[in-house]
Amino acid sequence: METDTASSFAQTTEPEPAAQAGPPPRPHVEAYRAASNALARVCRNITDWEASGLGEWTVRDLAGHVDRALVNVTAYLEAGTEPGAPFVDGPVAYYRAFWGRHDDEGVAERGRLAGQALGDEPSITIERDRVLAQAVVDRTPDDARLRTPVGTMTLAGYLPTRTFELAVHTADLARATGQEVPESLDLAWPEVIRLASELAVQNGQAVDLVMAITGRGTLPEGFTVL
Repeated sequence: METDTASSFAQTTEPEPAAQAGPPPRPHVEAYRAASNALARVCRNITDWEASGLGEWTVRDLAGHVDRALVNVTAYLEAGTEPGAPFVDGPVAYYRAFWGRHDDEGVAERGRLAGQALGDEPSITIERDRVLAQAVVDRTPDDARLRTPVGTMTLAGYLPTRTFELAVHTADLARATGQEVPESLDLAWPEVIRLASELAVQNGQAVDLVMAITGRGTLPEGFTVL
């Protein structure tokens, strides 16, 4: 008896396996990538590294300070965790840990030293640091633990603090050197604004912030969420 070959094949062939899902999205990593790319772009267009940057810093000093948001990610992961160190649960807790213990002189000096460490070709050094940091972040799981000045954190908890620093200071650099703030930072601003608003709530500044951003008032002189 003849058989319907096509029907027989259809009945005996196993269904194709479902397509494998890709890796889960890591929006905090993409925000960090956007911010670090924007920094490198702005730095490529800087011609006067000794011009005024921010406050007492030169452009070189400011760039050195923000470059630490690249090199410290790698350094803190490589350092491992410190036995007995407190666990810091996320970016808001990280910044809160610094409240009341600001060391403006120390920050300024570290910025100057970091600026000197950029060498004769600062933009090339920053691009190298960007590539290295991004490679480390891309291959490191979110729950990997690292050592920070205020305690142990996960990569996912720490990285938004570096995106915050990268984005804000890249805008500072762009303004100090007469450049447009890169549009690529649009991918980082939501995370930056979210963190800033959460800090404002913790600081008791939520009403001032909301009134200002909705056109109902102005921010008090010296307002900062940090």
